[in-house]
Amino acid sequence: MVEKTVQEINQKIKDGSVHVVTAEQMTGIVEELGPEDAAREVDVVTTGTFGAMCSSGAFLNFGHSDPPIKMQRVWLNDVEAYGGIAAVDAYIGATQLSESRGMEYGGGHVIEDLVARKSVHIRAVAYGTDCYPRKNIETEITIDDLNQAIMLNPRNAYQRYNVATNSSDRTLYTYMGTLLPNYGNATYSGAGVLSPLYNDPDFETIGRGSKIFLCGAPSYIIGEGTQHEPQNDFATIMVTGDLKEMSREFLRGAAFHGYGATLYVGLGIPIPILNENIAKKTGISDADIITNVLDYSSPRRSRPTLRKVSYEELKSGTIELDGKEVRTSPLSSFFMARKVASTLKHWIEQGNFMLSQPMEKLPTDTVFGPMKQTKETPLVKDVMSRKMITIRQGKSVEDAAKLIMRGQSTHLPVTSEDDRLIGIITAWDISKAVAQGKYDKLDRTMTRRVITATLDEPIDVTARKLEKHNISALPVIDKDGKVIGMITSDDISRLIAKRNGCHPQAPLEGKQ
Repeated sequence: MVEKTVQEINQKIKDGSVHVVTAEQMTGIVEELGPEDAAREVDVVTTGTFGAMCSSGAFLNFGHSDPPIKMQRVWLNDVEAYGGIAAVDAYIGATQLSESRGMEYGGGHVIEDLVARKSVHIRAVAYGTDCYPRKNIETEITIDDLNQAIMLNPRNAYQRYNVATNSSDRTLYTYMGTLLPNYGNATYSGAGVLSPLYNDPDFETIGRGSKIFLCGAPSYIIGEGTQHEPQNDFATIMVTGDLKEMSREFLRGAAFHGYGATLYVGLGIPIPILNENIAKKTGISDADIITNVLDYSSPRRSRPTLRKVSYEELKSGTIELDGKEVRTSPLSSFFMARKVASTLKHWIEQGNFMLSQPMEKLPTDTVFGPMKQTKETPLVKDVMSRKMITIRQGKSVEDAAKLIMRGQSTHLPVTSEDDRLIGIITAWDISKAVAQGKYDKLDRTMTRRVITATLDEPIDVTARKLEKHNISALPVIDKDGKVIGMITSDDISRLIAKRNGCHPQAPLEGKQ
């Protein structure tokens, strides 16, 4: 039986006799020697991850101006930071967006600019008091002008991530990247074999006060992260470190198209090999780490698990879904995760990084629950009209015009012989076809890529689709793609008016 202490390992670090390997190397060592001999051979295993960690940010102290100001609202490079802390303190979150540049620039980019020693424009306003009479200020600062710049990330280093794909016929823009239609791709994140929390899943050595690598600087775990759910292998940690000591090499602002800003964070945790049980756990491989493939085209609460896959499969570049070979692509960088683990290994070997005994272990029994909602969100099935007219594929534009006039509707779903939705034609489409002298079959006139809704879809999601695509109605389809109703912008307007106690006039007939 092998037994070591953190103090004994730290003494080896001091005298230069410590044996450190990365988690990637440890897999082969445990496989070759077995857990007991691996525990005798290895003292520390280093881990690493480098990915988009939206739940990140920094506390900044600007110092007092003359005359002084109590910042009510503050912007850095036109990105608003939270100022409701004290007179000249603010917290900038990684996902907060620029008010002028929108989704292309946000808090993560500001943090990167500060770490890169770039000049950042500060603008603040206040209401003015006797002790803080100033009402506005504009200035330029660098990170060295700040009294403190403290990174504090509420949720980092997810133990694992679900895989995202998209079965619908339209592109989705998500925090898991761009998801192409019809299973066009599958995206994933996390470092697999190098995952810090997968190498000590029972948190025998990881907890409050553990010393870690964060963006190129020695830092610490504060405790469990938000949404910490170890029972389902979704553990997280809350971390902090001195932003002034961090390196741009391990910290990058980024923007996901159609989603917004984030911050790529390099994080590594050293695992002291105190016994053979810990050695066995650090011998995990990509083949051992299993996660779920989810269809992100479905509402979150009913999102189906299509299958389970290993990180070994994901890293191969393709997985099979519904009989189709689907390309996989990582949102995180395994190259940089490996660099984090290697850099931390070097620090320890050089005697520049000592291990710390956690003051308190992370909890292992917490579960992430949904938000309590005291008001039920209306669903499409609560609002939609089930009385709608459809037209069969193969009919003419003239046939469609007659149906639209008879049904007093401006939208006509086009269906196949088995009632599946294959297109849609509107009064506008018909007017355009008539103007161009096209009276033949619908195929040349109808829209084939139809934006749709489902029965259990929240109304606010539907409203977002209408706004995003500049349309006024959506066919409602079931799981087989059959048309079962229609929901329009007028339906949603009437619902909002009813909830607000208003009584709007009925819409004009045929109005889009």
